[in-house]
Amino acid sequence: MTATGQDVGARRRRPVIGLVAGGLGAYWPQFPDLLPRLRSSAGTVARRLRGFDAEVVDAGFVSDAEEGAVAADRLRAADCDLVVCFLTTYMTSSMVAPIARRGRAPVLFVNLQPTESMDHAAFDTGQWLAYCGACPLPEMANMFERLGVDFRSVSGYLEDERAWERIGRWIRAAGVRRTLLDARHGLMGHLYPGMMDVSTDPTLITRNLGGHVEVLEFDDLRERVPDGGEEAVAAKLAEAREVFEPTDSVVGDELLWGARVAVGLDRLVDDFSLDSLSYYHRGLAGELHERLGAGMILGASLLTARGVPAVGEYELRTCAAMLMMDRIGAGGSFTELQALDFTRGHVEMGHDGPAHPAISARRPLLRGLGVYHGKRGWGVSVECDVRPGPVTLLGVIQRRDGSFALLTAEGRTGEGPLLRIGNTTSRVDFGCDPGEWVDAWSATGISHHWALGVGHHAAQFRAVAELMGLEHVHLAL
Repeated sequence: MTATGQDVGARRRRPVIGLVAGGLGAYWPQFPDLLPRLRSSAGTVARRLRGFDAEVVDAGFVSDAEEGAVAADRLRAADCDLVVCFLTTYMTSSMVAPIARRGRAPVLFVNLQPTESMDHAAFDTGQWLAYCGACPLPEMANMFERLGVDFRSVSGYLEDERAWERIGRWIRAAGVRRTLLDARHGLMGHLYPGMMDVSTDPTLITRNLGGHVEVLEFDDLRERVPDGGEEAVAAKLAEAREVFEPTDSVVGDELLWGARVAVGLDRLVDDFSLDSLSYYHRGLAGELHERLGAGMILGASLLTARGVPAVGEYELRTCAAMLMMDRIGAGGSFTELQALDFTRGHVEMGHDGPAHPAISARRPLLRGLGVYHGKRGWGVSVECDVRPGPVTLLGVIQRRDGSFALLTAEGRTGEGPLLRIGNTTSRVDFGCDPGEWVDAWSATGISHHWALGVGHHAAQFRAVAELMGLEHVHLAL
C-alpha cells in the first residue's frame, strides 16, 4: 500500500481475451455425437484461458456465417485485447470473416485436437472430424492475408503443454500491449546533460507504444514530501527496513530523508495515476531540488518493486522496457555496461540508483554514499546482486525514422567478484567472447541503458513486438 492507502497495483487491468469456437453446421445432423464433443473441447479451452489470469469473454459456438457475425459484434463490444478462434473441426472462412473485418483486436487461431493422435483402426468419419481443426487453418490464413489483417496460430492437442505455453505467451503479450496502450508515464525534471542517446520525443512513445506521457516538475514532488514527523514517514522507514538490509554506512538522517521523499513519490504516483516515472535533476550547491533528486533512490526502488518502474537519467524508453519486464513477472532493473571480464568470459552490468528487488540474489542492501558518481548530491543507494541463472535483456531502440524496435538477448548470470559501490550488479555469460558480444550489441543501435530481468523471455517479447506492430531484434552469437 502507498502512503495514501491506495494500492498502486490496483490500476492494473487483466487482459480481456475473446473466445469463439466453431465448426461447420452441415455436420451436426450427419453426426449427432460430434457437436457435443466439440462443445466439450471448447469448454476446456475456456477454462484453460482463464487460468492465465485473464478475463475471458466467451462468444459461444458458431455453426455458420450468420452466427459468426453475431459473435464478432459481441467480441467487438467487449473491447478485447486478443481474440482466440478455436478451430474445432472444418469450418468455412466466411464464418470468421466478420471477426477479421469488424474487430480491432489481434486474432489467434487455436487448433487443438482432442488427443495426440487418432485411433485409426476404430474411428469413423464423425470421430475423425473432431480431429480436423488443422484443415481450415490454411483457409483462414489465406482469407486474413487477402483482407490485410494480421493473425497468428498455435496447433497442438488439448493437453499439449507446449501448445499451452505458446498460447500463454500470446495472452501475456496481449496483457503487455494493453498495459502500454493505457499507461501513464511520468517524465519529471530534464535530460541528463549530453546524453543524446536517451533523449526521447514523448510523442514517439504514444506513436509506438500508446499511452500518455505526463510532464512533471520536481516542484510537483516537492509539494508532496511530508515533514519528518508524519506517521506516513515512520511507516515508510519500517517498510524500507523490511525490504532492504541497511549497512553501517547508512546515515540516519539520510535514511529519514529518503523515506520522506519515498512518501512524496507515492503521493505523486497516486495523484497523477502514473504507471512509470523517469526523472533527473542536476541541482546546484545543495539546494532543495538537488536534495530531492539525490533522495529518490529508496522510494523509486520501492515503487519499482510494486510494479511502477522508476528510473533516473530521464530514461523514458528504458522505463517502458522495465514496465514490460515487470508485467511478465521477470522483474526488470535499470542496467548498463560496467566492465568486461575476459578471464571468466563475463559481461559485467549494472547501474546506480533504483533497482528491482525481485531480481536480487539476496535481501538488497542500503548503502550510504558520500558521492553519487556523475551526479550531484549524496545519500542512500540500493545495492542488489542479480541472482544466478538465466536472464534476459530488453531494450527499446529508436530508429532514424522514429519507429521503435524491441531488442533482446539471453544469457546466464554467473558467480564472480562484485563491486560494493551501491549499484545493482551482475555478471552475464552470453556464451561467446565478451568483447565480440558488446560490439554486436552496440551495433544494433541500442542506447546505453536497458532492462534486465530473470528468466529467458526473448520469445515472449517477440510476441509482444508482433502484437504491437514493432520490429523485434534478438542478438544471439
